[in-house]
Amino acid sequence: MKNAAGHVPGLAVVLVGDRKDSQSYVRFKVKGCEEVGIKSLLAELPRNCTEDEVVDSVSRFNEDPSVHGVLVQLPLPQHMDEEKILNAISLDKDVDGFHPLNVGNLALRSRKPLFVSCAAKACLELLFQSGIDLMGKHVTIIGRSKVVGLPTSLLLQRHHATVSVIHAFTENPEEITRGSDIVISAAGVANLVRGSWLKQGAVVIDVGTNPVEDPASDFGYRLTGDVCFEEAVNVASAITPVPGGVGPVTIAMLLANTLDSAKRVYGLSD
Repeated sequence: MKNAAGHVPGLAVVLVGDRKDSQSYVRFKVKGCEEVGIKSLLAELPRNCTEDEVVDSVSRFNEDPSVHGVLVQLPLPQHMDEEKILNAISLDKDVDGFHPLNVGNLALRSRKPLFVSCAAKACLELLFQSGIDLMGKHVTIIGRSKVVGLPTSLLLQRHHATVSVIHAFTENPEEITRGSDIVISAAGVANLVRGSWLKQGAVVIDVGTNPVEDPASDFGYRLTGDVCFEEAVNVASAITPVPGGVGPVTIAMLLANTLDSAKRVYGLSD
């Protein structure tokens, strides 16, 4: 792209606070940018900053022509209005796919969003690369967040899967998962899904990344998934590990969205 347009794609990240998991995710995103030649910019703000300060950071990146993708690392501190801040991101730079118009267009099958949630795209990419035909498959998603659960359910329905969503008020979740061909967990609860929750031969995608204290780690913690891997691996026909499963593919989807955004700006086609 640099040869074709004389420019490189640019990705800007706004990080609020000092959550270990958020810092880890941002490190991986910046590293990914470096590896593929995308320029990265990072605005770090303290946890006690105001919403207006976050919005100001977003606005500066919106107005920067060298930036083609803007994201705010979630979750934000509880005192902040997440919707207000996410809505401040320019629609054509919303590479995380969280803008209401992008989500709305995803829900309306006749329309095409500019961007789709990177985690949702990663889940489907893993299924496609494994040769799994989604049409008619029973898929259970554990968790209904705007980051993973909601967009993944919408994207799966576009591919004609039959989708169930489990949340905190769902009764007997293990009975639902045991009837599923594919289980996607994004609950944020370590080892929630046991081997007994799965039917023989199920495909399992573990999106959970839960920090657990580990003095032996350089960072003082390690990441573990929502699925008890040691149990599930004996039942599932395929399963993603944590770390090293969905995470790297999610970053790849983010970089791809950023590249697509830059191509639109410079009038380049694939």
